[in-house]
Amino acid sequence: MKFDKPKQVTIVFKVSDNIKEMMIKHYEDMKCEKTPPYAIFQVRDIDCVTTLYESGKVMFQGIGADIEASYWTEQERVLNNRLINTEGKQTEPKKEEKKVFINVSSIGSDEVGTGDYFGPLVVTASYVSKENIAFMQELGVRDSKKVTDEKIIKIAPELIKKIPHTTIILSNKEYNDLQKKHINMNNIKAILHNKCLLSMTEKEPSYEKIVVDQFESPQSYFTHLKDVKDKVTKITFLTQAEDQCMSVAASSIISRYIFLKEMKELSKRFNIEIPFGAAPIVDEVGATLVKKHGEDILYEIAKLNFKNTERILDIVKAR
Repeated sequence: MKFDKPKQVTIVFKVSDNIKEMMIKHYEDMKCEKTPPYAIFQVRDIDCVTTLYESGKVMFQGIGADIEASYWTEQERVLNNRLINTEGKQTEPKKEEKKVFINVSSIGSDEVGTGDYFGPLVVTASYVSKENIAFMQELGVRDSKKVTDEKIIKIAPELIKKIPHTTIILSNKEYNDLQKKHINMNNIKAILHNKCLLSMTEKEPSYEKIVVDQFESPQSYFTHLKDVKDKVTKITFLTQAEDQCMSVAASSIISRYIFLKEMKELSKRFNIEIPFGAAPIVDEVGATLVKKHGEDILYEIAKLNFKNTERILDIVKAR
C-alpha cells in the first residue's frame, strides 16, 4: 500500500491565558534567540515551527504541526472546556445546549494514555443502566482525572465485575505502526471509540443514549470514520462528559485502572519507575532505557511521534 508524503500544515488559534503561561514555561529552554515582531517566542524543531504572539495567538507550521498543536488543544479541552479542531476553529459549548444524562441508561466511552509518552492507549465503552446508577453513586464514581489513583485501584475492580464494558488496549508498537502510515492521534481515537461502541450496542441494545467524551468536533470525528464500514452514528458528544454521564465516568475509571496496571508492568519489567506524562523526567528515564536496551526499545514502549523521542536521543548522544 502506498501512502502520501506528509504535507506542510499551518494551524493557528488563540490560547487561553493559563495555557499561554504553560506554553511559555514549556518552551523556555527551546526558544530561538531571534523572534518575529510581536512574538513572545519561536521554537524551531525538525518538523514544526511554533510561534506564540503577545496577542495570545499561537501558530504551528510544518509536517508535525498537527502533533505539536494537539497537545495544546487537549490542554484547552481538559482545563478550559474549549474545543479547537485541527483547522484551528474554536468552539465552546453553549450553556443551553449542555445536557445531563445522569439518570438514563446509557453507553459511554472515554480513553486514557493520549498524553503519556510511555504506555498504551486504552479506550473503554461501558453500559450503565438506570438500575446501576445507585451502585455507581455509592462507589463515588467520577471522571478518572478527578479521582486519585489509589481510589481508582480500589473501586475499578468492582466496576469491572458489575458494569458491562468493552476495552481496547492499543500497544505502543501498534500505535507507532499507525503513525508510520500518517494516521494521527485523533483518527486512532475515533476508530477505537467506534469499535468499543459497536461492541456495546450489540451486547446491550436497551440503551437510551450513547455519549462520547468529546475530543474534537463531531464533523472531524466522523471524517476519521469515512472508510469504516460499520459505525455508530447516533452519538451525543459532550465536553467534560464524565461529570454528566455515568457510563462515561465508568469508562474513564476502567480505562485509567487498566492503564495503571500496564504502567506497573512496564516498571516491573525494566526494574525502573516508568513516569507518566511527557515531562523532563520522562526524557531522563527514556535515555536510561535506550542506553541499556537500545533505541529500538522506544518503538515497543513509547509513542515515538512525541517530542520526547528527539530529546531522549539527544541526551543519549550527549552522554
